[in-house]
Amino acid sequence: MDRDSPLVYICSKYSGDVVKNTIMARRYSRLAVERGFIPIAPHLLLPQFLSEETERDLAMEMDLGILRHCGELWVCGVISKGMQKEIDEAERIGMPVRRISEEELNVRNQ
Repeated sequence: MDRDSPLVYICSKYSGDVVKNTIMARRYSRLAVERGFIPIAPHLLLPQFLSEETERDLAMEMDLGILRHCGELWVCGVISKGMQKEIDEAERIGMPVRRISEEELNVRNQ
């Protein structure tokens, strides 16, 4: 990997079981690194300074802005409403969308 490695947007669930979903987003991000990508997971960053409860729309707009700078979107896990917005935007701009399964994570950990 080098600084010219492609950026991949990690599209995975955040709301609900935030602890579990954060762990999964980290695992998917690590898989991206191991495959030579630079992972971008805004849902691991933005909650550090934005409120999920009161600034969700702002966070989603920022997510979509970040997405437009990536070369590929990885759909990880069960699709939520927020994830669907990210998928729709990726498809709208012609970005490749790849489905990553939990099994791929499990194979890596064996």
